[in-house]
Amino acid sequence: MSDVLAEIVADTRARVAERKRPAGVFADALANGGISVIAEHKRASPSAGVIREDLSLEQVVGAYQRGGAAALSILTEESRFKGSLDDIKAARAASTLPILRKDFIVDPYQISEAHSAGADAILLIVAALEPSALRKLYQQATDLALDVLVEVHNRAELEVALELEPRIIGINNRNLSTLAVDLNTTYELLPDIPAGTLKVAESGFRTRAELDGLAAAGLDAVLIGEALMRASDPEAACAGLTHG
Repeated sequence: MSDVLAEIVADTRARVAERKRPAGVFADALANGGISVIAEHKRASPSAGVIREDLSLEQVVGAYQRGGAAALSILTEESRFKGSLDDIKAARAASTLPILRKDFIVDPYQISEAHSAGADAILLIVAALEPSALRKLYQQATDLALDVLVEVHNRAELEVALELEPRIIGINNRNLSTLAVDLNTTYELLPDIPAGTLKVAESGFRTRAELDGLAAAGLDAVLIGEALMRASDPEAACAGLTHG
């Protein structure tokens, strides 16, 4: 290799290393010894319809960061949640917090999209995937240094998830068939998750008292979206949860 080529290659390697986000930043943000808040941006949902239209994504994620959120969840599903992949890019530009791409990941291309857009983690829903597809997508994400939030809704799904030996498991209290929410789901499944696995509660929680109860039960984080998105002051609402 010529001296000029060697210098260009060395400089290129250095610049790429600077641009790479380190592996595990999303998971590390949740492992702080307390209960962390993953604050979610979503414009709409099948259960709630349109949630909020008067604030830009940049305003919302800025408020979440100032309010003490540990990480962001950005809904990118288009038809029912009114999100887009561009929302990840906008959130990355507006915030330094780790970002979860919240979507229905069913194809390897979506993982490449998430990585290219600047996400630090993706969601894999056990109920949406055959076990073999789940494992392949999980491996692809980890190969790209993306964290994976593996979401379960019942004990059978949890057994499938645990075969991956994931670093993060999310317990979603919302039944995806009926959209009903049962907060007991978190407490019923929690004892079956091994020590050392980060545990995230999803759907239905909205008060600091509830977060204190989750922390006492051994949860590491809670993902909150609608309650924060509907708040008149998202920053104050987030701070009320993180600084209780």
